[in-house]
Amino acid sequence: MEGKVVVGVDGSARSRVAADWAAREALSRGLVLRVAHVSPSCGRGPVGRWPYRPETVADHVVAELAVRHPALAVEDAWLTGAPVPALAACAATAEMTVLGRRGAGGFAGLLLGSVAHGVAASADGPVVVVPSGLVGEGPRRRPDKVTLGLDARHPAEGPADFALDFAGRRSVRLHALHAWALPPAAGRLPLPVPEADRATWEDHEVQLLSDVLVPWREKYPQARILEDIVLLAPAEALVRASDSAELVVVGRRREGGLGPVVDALVRRARCPVAVVPS
Repeated sequence: MEGKVVVGVDGSARSRVAADWAAREALSRGLVLRVAHVSPSCGRGPVGRWPYRPETVADHVVAELAVRHPALAVEDAWLTGAPVPALAACAATAEMTVLGRRGAGGFAGLLLGSVAHGVAASADGPVVVVPSGLVGEGPRRRPDKVTLGLDARHPAEGPADFALDFAGRRSVRLHALHAWALPPAAGRLPLPVPEADRATWEDHEVQLLSDVLVPWREKYPQARILEDIVLLAPAEALVRASDSAELVVVGRRREGGLGPVVDALVRRARCPVAVVPS
């Protein structure tokens, strides 16, 4: 790890929102912020400044951030080549990499840009995808927690550590969220599931989540952990939780891309989403 926060920018207003979020995170951690712009062109020309030449995008964003955050240590990085592998390479050595949910390209109504999707699905380090916040998305409650999407049957260490560390830095609760479903046999019953049976299954899920969290409670004794199980599809449960969270943290396998749950969450979340390889 280089002890840096990397943010990818493309000159769009959406990427500026991500850059500002990344700047605040770098400040809170006492880290350098590296502002990276990827261009397919080669070489810096001697003439032409923002907004006419792509290689000046990072310079311009750095200047803006320096004005808004005078205490921030910030540097620019002009990269060439394909955006996804270039930014994924940066993410491999950074403490985290931050991207806007979509950039300047794409079409109207696009929820997730190809660069954000590709980097989040392939990077070896944590990638935070930030929604634009430019379009009214309805009233939001004051964020008071960090939500960790946790499969209590297959817990992953990396996302849990990232979420607990982030919550500790913010002095907010960790909301450990486990979504569950009724057993397949319940769908074959001719009548609604008896309440007693449902309560028994729910008690089992509660105990499962509680047991899984024991090692992390011991590792982070000061953490305030809110255990929560919900009878919902995982993506829907996480999207709902994002309405009152500062951050939603989820894991992904190092091979196999985002997977349907994380993909749906990143597209629809109301707050930034951290995708952590596990």
